[in-house]
Amino acid sequence: MGRVLAISSYVAFGHVGLAAVVPALQAMRHQVIAVPTVVLSNHYGYPHVGDCGVSADNMVAILNGLRNNGWLNEIDAVITGYLPSADHVAIIAEEIDLLRVTTPELRYLCDPVLGDDPEGLYVSEALADAVCQELLPIADIMTPNRFELSWLTDTEVSGPDEAAVAIRDHKGRLVVATSIPAGDGLIANCLSGTEHQSRIVTRQHDAVPHGTGDLFAALLLGHLLAGRDAADALARATVGIRTVIEASLGAEELRLVDTIQDAIAAETAGVTSA
Repeated sequence: MGRVLAISSYVAFGHVGLAAVVPALQAMRHQVIAVPTVVLSNHYGYPHVGDCGVSADNMVAILNGLRNNGWLNEIDAVITGYLPSADHVAIIAEEIDLLRVTTPELRYLCDPVLGDDPEGLYVSEALADAVCQELLPIADIMTPNRFELSWLTDTEVSGPDEAAVAIRDHKGRLVVATSIPAGDGLIANCLSGTEHQSRIVTRQHDAVPHGTGDLFAALLLGHLLAGRDAADALARATVGIRTVIEASLGAEELRLVDTIQDAIAAETAGVTSA
């Protein structure tokens, strides 16, 4: 299986950021090296949050320690999520360039954590621009949600057809746009790649706990690293996240520990694709 460098936020309580990505990838038998970009007591949906920032210099020190011990020599993939500043973005772009010197086939999944519906952009425009200009051009795989796809492409994305047009502009890479409205209480995950174009439609649920985007990106990458083709990985990740969501409705957090094995093994026969 693969060895993954995961860079994102970390929470002490709950399952968002690295606390969703790491257990999912490990459950799929991938090795994970996790580097936090910020350390929080919990996500910001709770009344109180303890925040311990990880500066750009701190992140460089962590990466240098890993490199000097030889632990970054055989990385198969990098996955990034929430980043707190443009300085962090620049460091990651440089790190991926370094990793590709020794591993040209390295795959980089960028989950551009910039905003969501209905809040809109919840990071600074300077940070969002840095992700758009420095990380997306070097990413092999991208997983924007509906809002992020619309913002990044400066196009109106109101359904799967508009999403398909927007993601076709990123030729030569795999783009999966998530949470695209598909009418009648449905949402779609739309994929466009060098060889595949497909969409998976599933039921939309209200009051879903935080962390589904992080978990979806991890499941998608995990299935790709296991040798699945893009369309199959999309279907498996979609069914997997649906399994966790349906088991977590009404809960404060994703019931990840109880459901991750079922999510990985979930059958795709019942999904609707187009």
